[in-house]
Amino acid sequence: MSDNIWGYGATSGYQAEADMTGYKVEATDGHIGKVDKHSDEVGAAYLVVDTGVWIFGKSVLLPAGTITTVDHENKTVFVARSKDEIKDAPEFDKDKHLGDAGYHQQVGGYYGSPLD
Repeated sequence: MSDNIWGYGATSGYQAEADMTGYKVEATDGHIGKVDKHSDEVGAAYLVVDTGVWIFGKSVLLPAGTITTVDHENKTVFVARSKDEIKDAPEFDKDKHLGDAGYHQQVGGYYGSPLD
């Protein structure tokens, strides 16, 4: 696993000053939810996505390296993973996602290498 999975890609359109809370999130095969929170911490950047009724109210943690494009004009984030890949990801743990290296390694290992 590369640590780069936890960093925004240079061509993603991510802007450090932008608040992406509430942005729609689109997988390769459709809408998965909205951004509940996000981090731009170097080496640990991520989105927490509220999937709403799609996965029975489950939230998911997406490493920043899964993001292909951030469209600020349309308030949409596109990720290079399918709905099934996201649905089958390790369960989001609100207590571990901040600062738990083992949890980040588990999630990062699941999602694999970054896009660029």
